[in-house]
Amino acid sequence: MADETPQPQPSTSPSQPEPKPAAKTSSGLAIAGLVLGILAILGSFLPIINNLSFILAVIGGILAIIAFVGYKRGKHTAKGISIAGIVLAVISVVVVLATQSFYGKVVDEASKELSTGPTPVASSTSSDTPQSDEKKDDEGEKKSEQADYSNMKVGETVTLGNGLSITVNSVQPGEAKYDGSPTVRANITYTNSGDSNEPFNIFDWKSVDANGVETSTTYMSQDKDQLGSGKLQPGGTVTGNVYFEGEPTKILYYSSFLQSESQIAWNIG
Repeated sequence: MADETPQPQPSTSPSQPEPKPAAKTSSGLAIAGLVLGILAILGSFLPIINNLSFILAVIGGILAIIAFVGYKRGKHTAKGISIAGIVLAVISVVVVLATQSFYGKVVDEASKELSTGPTPVASSTSSDTPQSDEKKDDEGEKKSEQADYSNMKVGETVTLGNGLSITVNSVQPGEAKYDGSPTVRANITYTNSGDSNEPFNIFDWKSVDANGVETSTTYMSQDKDQLGSGKLQPGGTVTGNVYFEGEPTKILYYSSFLQSESQIAWNIG
């Protein structure tokens, strides 16, 4: 009887599950989002540059969100870095929007002042105490009214917010020019009651005739009392004459050559 060689029996032990790959401990997207968030918040306070900060914050926030989703799916363990990137992106966007709103208001106010000049705050005649624009309502509470400084009378003083007071003391016919054309002479006084030097200039003044034509001052070399130009120190005062051609009905005050419109005028016609 032939020997029978035992055949190997298949293993009946349960199969072992293959080990899962270990999750990554870091995420390139999370790190990139964090770096962009840091760069964004560093420049978020600076005008113009914060436009770039806004873009960096949006990109960094998107990368950080994608990284956080990857963490939830078990692809890595960079939870803290992802959350930090998201937080920095949100803060950067908020700061950029807030600072741009603030800078926008500052620029608008500066542009308005360049266009209209310093704001008048009070006016008076030569014998009166300057009166401000504050009045009282029916209940006795103070309220602010916008006064009209575009139709003042000769002899009236206007005081600006910077402390500079300007008075048109008198207006009378001036000497004829070399070609015989008539002129009008206005005697002007500047008084500086503010805390800083304030400029004055013969070119601060223009005239308007009955047809609405606005012209600059004219020069009269023979008048030694003609207004010049310079800076007036606090407590200082200067008086001089300015001349206008033709028959003006109003004279206008401009604080600088950058000013495009005047809200201060004296009726002389």
